[in-house]
Amino acid sequence: MDVVNFLLVTVIIVTVTWFSSPILAATLKPSPALMLAESWQPDQDIAGYTMSEKFDGVRAYWDGEHLLTRSGRIIKAPEWFTVRLPRTPLDGELWLGVGRFDEISGLVRSSIPNQTLWREVTYQVFDKPHSPQPFHLRYLALINLIQTADVAWLKLVEQKVVSNRAQLDAYLAEVEARGGEGVMLHRSVSLYQGQRSQDLLKVKSVQDSEGVVIAYIPGEGRLQGMTGSLLLRLDDGREIRVGSGLNDTLRHTPPALGTRITFAYNGLTSSGLPRFARFLRIRPDE
Repeated sequence: MDVVNFLLVTVIIVTVTWFSSPILAATLKPSPALMLAESWQPDQDIAGYTMSEKFDGVRAYWDGEHLLTRSGRIIKAPEWFTVRLPRTPLDGELWLGVGRFDEISGLVRSSIPNQTLWREVTYQVFDKPHSPQPFHLRYLALINLIQTADVAWLKLVEQKVVSNRAQLDAYLAEVEARGGEGVMLHRSVSLYQGQRSQDLLKVKSVQDSEGVVIAYIPGEGRLQGMTGSLLLRLDDGREIRVGSGLNDTLRHTPPALGTRITFAYNGLTSSGLPRFARFLRIRPDE
């Protein structure tokens, strides 16, 4: 066997061994079927919805035993953080506070829990997956569940009744004035759905969405030799380019193919694609 074939066989053996190893199995579970939000459009009726603050943290699903990311990776939280959580599925955000997204992102990706920083984390719970009840009854159940648990870092995301656009605008302004990310709208009679749904809407002054990096577009002029823009595949299968918002570091070393990123945009084009898309950040849980 020549050197090239020997190395190829070695790589295959190591790869198969790793992906079948109990170490990897212990850190990955099937991706949880979470309810995902659509972006609210100004002409949409908000009758029958409640509103709550949108926390800029890391989405975390509690399966009754582990905290999981959207991709199913087990979050290495300290045992003291999870041992007193209710033994029922919960959906929420791990949050460190306003303007601290990068810190919480790094924390949940760490294989060794930073005990000191975890003391500052709260689990902001906003739904109860797998319940057959409509949202307004799931919310009442959450109130009782969290009060009974009496865990300092387990928090209920407060829901407010919204009757008209003026109330929504005022609440959005209040949230953004204190540095918050935006507002969530939840249809009161909706059932929990493990997919993107119009029953859950996000409201922000600047809209955002996500896509997966599938290619790099070479730069020109000053950007020659670097990445000019990222080609993204959106969740609906369509593709867009995102170049604005990339700094020189990202242009020299762009996010790996297959990485999910968040981008900001302002409204939609006539064909329904995001207008003026610009890079915001790499999603931490993909």
